[in-house]
Amino acid sequence: MKLPAIFLFGAGLLLATARCGHAEIVDLALVLAIDASGSVDSREYQVQRDGIAAAFEGPAIAAAVTGGIHHAIDVLVLEWSDPDRQAVTVNWTRITGGSSAQAFADKVRSTRRSSAGVTAIGNGLAAAGAALKRLPDQASRRVIDVSGDGMANAGIPPAQVRDALVADGVTINGLVMLNEEPWVGGYYDANVVGGPGAFLLQVDDYRSFAGAIQQKLVSEIVAIPPPPAFSLSMRGSSVR
Repeated sequence: MKLPAIFLFGAGLLLATARCGHAEIVDLALVLAIDASGSVDSREYQVQRDGIAAAFEGPAIAAAVTGGIHHAIDVLVLEWSDPDRQAVTVNWTRITGGSSAQAFADKVRSTRRSSAGVTAIGNGLAAAGAALKRLPDQASRRVIDVSGDGMANAGIPPAQVRDALVADGVTINGLVMLNEEPWVGGYYDANVVGGPGAFLLQVDDYRSFAGAIQQKLVSEIVAIPPPPAFSLSMRGSSVR
C-alpha cells in the first residue's frame, strides 16, 4: 500500500522535530582543554581535575549561569598531549544551576588520565574546535579554555589553528602555570590566545590552579575578563 505524500511529509517532520527537540540556545559553549602531556605529573594532573570539579561545586558558577540571558551553558572536557592523542573525558553537558553543576563536577572527579605524551597544543586546539562543531545546542558564544605549563614541541603550529578558530568566531582563553617554563605566558599570548574578549591568566604553579580556574570560569560565563590580579599568586592577565 502506497502512503500519501502528505502523510510521509508529516511523518518526516515529526521525526526531525523529535531528533532536534533537545536542542536549546545556551549562553556559552565551553571546551575545557587540559594539558595531559608528560610535563604534568600525576599530582599536577589531579590538581587540574579536582580544581575544575571544585569550581563547579561552588556557588559562584551556578550564580553566573543562572544570571545569563538563557540561564544555561554547555561544557565539555578534553585532554590533549601527543598529536594523535586527544580524548573527551566528559562529553557535552548542559548546566542550568547548582544541581547540574554538581553532576558535572562528579563526572569530572570520576575521570582517569587519558595519556601522557609530548605537548601538541595545536592538535589539542583542533580537537576542541571539532568538539564545538558537534555541539548539541546553539550557543551565543563559543570559548576554548586551554590550560598548560609548556610550549608546543610537536604537531600543528598552535597559532595556525588559533587563527582559523578565531576567524570562525571562537574565543580562546589561556591559563598557564609558570613552574616548568617561566616564559610560557608570552608564548601562549602570541600563539594560543585569541578572539573576542580573549584573556590569559598566569599563575606561579599548580597550587594556584584551583583559585585561578574558578575566577577564569566565572569570567568566561559572564563574558567579562578578570581583574589584573585576584590573588597573591597571580602575576597578571593580558587581553588579546
